[in-house]
Amino acid sequence: MTGARRPLYGWLTAEAISLTGTRVSMIALPWFVLTTTGSATRTGLVALAEMLPLVVLKVLGGPVIDRVGARRVAITCDLLSVLAVGAIPLLHESGWLPFPLFLLLVALAGALRGPGDAAKAALTPALVAAAGVPLERATGLHSTVERTAGLLGAGFAGGLVAVVGAADALVVDAVSFGLSAAVLAWATTSLRRPAAPVTDEPEVPYRAQLREGWTFLRGDRILLGIAVMVALTNLLDLAYAAVLVPVWAEQTTGSAATVGLVFATFGGASAVGSVCAAAWAARLPRFKTYLVAFLVCGAPRFVVFALDVPVWAVLAVCVVGGFAAGFLNPILGAVIYERIPERLMGRVTSLSTALCFALMPFGGILGGLLIAGVGLPAALLIVGAAYFLVTMLPAVDPRWRELDRRPSDDAGPDGEQRGRDAVPAPGLVEHVADVGLDRAEGEVEPGRDLGVVEPGADQREDVGLARRQ
Repeated sequence: MTGARRPLYGWLTAEAISLTGTRVSMIALPWFVLTTTGSATRTGLVALAEMLPLVVLKVLGGPVIDRVGARRVAITCDLLSVLAVGAIPLLHESGWLPFPLFLLLVALAGALRGPGDAAKAALTPALVAAAGVPLERATGLHSTVERTAGLLGAGFAGGLVAVVGAADALVVDAVSFGLSAAVLAWATTSLRRPAAPVTDEPEVPYRAQLREGWTFLRGDRILLGIAVMVALTNLLDLAYAAVLVPVWAEQTTGSAATVGLVFATFGGASAVGSVCAAAWAARLPRFKTYLVAFLVCGAPRFVVFALDVPVWAVLAVCVVGGFAAGFLNPILGAVIYERIPERLMGRVTSLSTALCFALMPFGGILGGLLIAGVGLPAALLIVGAAYFLVTMLPAVDPRWRELDRRPSDDAGPDGEQRGRDAVPAPGLVEHVADVGLDRAEGEVEPGRDLGVVEPGADQREDVGLARRQ
């Protein structure tokens, strides 16, 4: 690879390694709890223990990333995650892993994941600018890596858990953190943070920075609407990925490999949809595409899991739904990116991400309580109906038709330039669950990922201990 593009390609490689580790822990963690405790409620508690500190640190980590540097924060969080995740199988094998200590380690991993995810996303504009590639090409590359890793990683994870067990499979997740940190450190040497210039201007207080970003987010009805919608779908999707699908697989086939097969099928179809979206999304009507994609990839998958149908029928629905899901994040990510002024990009995206993740800690609890209360089929139908209502409400709200506005070359209402033309170098719209629209390392705004998460298993609300989106 050329010197100028080494940071970009190295970052993509690190993301592929990281995402593979995510898929391993996504399957290994709930399976570990189910097989050691037999409790769906405790499985949900594990998701809560990971996601609650993740959300809190996403809120608080933006200014720290801006002050210390995204590269340094990303590498440090990955290295510390090796210890946090690696301690789980080590203590389990030695017989020193009571459930409260297990929850503590999962919470520590989540606390590291929050700023680590955001820091990796904050590197994106600098990587793209250094490589000199167009925004669309970089977006397509990352989407392809992300979904391919989801496809192969989920299949690998299911087989790995089935062969070596859930606890030993977490060793692979811990190793993936170390490899990701090593590759990122090597590839991004040229992006080391420069020394901060000496200035007489007083530093803007931490609280004032957060308050200004929140004021803007609250005042933009589309940005706030997207964040609320994604927060609700993330709640439901985490119940699906962390509890409902693992319990369904245990009752249907008794094998973790089935969980991996389902997630891999959805992820593979999403990869194909992502490639098509990279080629066509710029020419499609955003509002109609949003509605059709969510109509196809949302409620139907919950219904088919609730029915007593063969596994091949479930996989067929995952193929269709996954393909449709591939169109969502490019559309929502572009809308979010276009509406935020350059000087507020970091603060608004950090708060938007935190809002999108805010309900995720309760997704696993929701899934566990529903199964305990009404059983698996009814729980799936209830969550599916809620998913349909949340994603289809924009169809009756005329304000959401603003999705079709492409203001990339317009000034915002406050007179500030927004969108792609507002930045001096190409940016990168990454995935939602992590949409990396953050500023380059060393610039003045705190960097964040946007947290726009695709439905199904290929997403950040997975109960994994890795990345990341």
